[in-house]
Amino acid sequence: MIVTGGASGIGVETVRALAAAGAEVTVATRDPATAEPLVRDFAALPGPGAVRAEALDLADLSSVAAFIRGWQGPLDVLVANAGIMALSQRQVTAEGWELQLATNYLGHFALALGLHTNLRAAGTARIVVVSSGAHRNAAFDFEDPHFVRRPYDRWAAYAQSKTADILFTVGARRWTADGITANALNPGWISTNLQRHIDDETMKALGAMDDDGNIIEQPYYKTPAQGAATSALLAGSPLVNGVTGRYFEDNQEAETVAADDEEHVGGVAPHALDPQAADRLWEYASETVGR
Repeated sequence: MIVTGGASGIGVETVRALAAAGAEVTVATRDPATAEPLVRDFAALPGPGAVRAEALDLADLSSVAAFIRGWQGPLDVLVANAGIMALSQRQVTAEGWELQLATNYLGHFALALGLHTNLRAAGTARIVVVSSGAHRNAAFDFEDPHFVRRPYDRWAAYAQSKTADILFTVGARRWTADGITANALNPGWISTNLQRHIDDETMKALGAMDDDGNIIEQPYYKTPAQGAATSALLAGSPLVNGVTGRYFEDNQEAETVAADDEEHVGGVAPHALDPQAADRLWEYASETVGR
């Protein structure tokens, strides 16, 4: 198994859950040294599966390609967990891609495409994509996905990238005959390093920080372990055998709700499940990453 961003936040807890169940897990992270405590923890235990760390920068296609070249043998599960959120200023990669879309979606898309042969070789493989309830705030903008012409908005950029994550799992229905399923999820509200790019004033306005700079844990917040539960379910539970192209939250398939339906906090927006948009996005992403 591979868990991207598995050295922090819900990624760590996803790795812990899968390795404790006996899986061999590779933590794919920009700095493998950050995963060493996790690697040592499981190396010291006699029963669980092995944990190792490998370098992967999803915003750098050369890093993605190097990771793919280094992977040997079948791949049972790919958990696309790594992500960034709400960069205050528009940043782009060497290819000119907006950084949130590059990291949260395009890098993972390139990784999955590059590992398709390995996933197919497993016989029954799963792709698990960590999205967000924020996807309801923006459909994918095919005319200007990288905010070249429209004004950059950090929340719209984040929401668009998370819509793209869900559409990826819908588009992956073309891999069903290869024994590969793909599902997306909303882990819920959790305090992790994902919020590191949000300034203090915004955190205070959201009610997530007090005047002294202390994080205020809201009653609806989950612990990282609770947030990782749905990822672990989709990665390993027989309850979702054969299920693909769906969106889950709180260990259940989410209901479809209108994007502007303020009565429902959760749910999945129709624009994220649209098969035509999913196919269009697959073609766009394939051309963009050069595959």
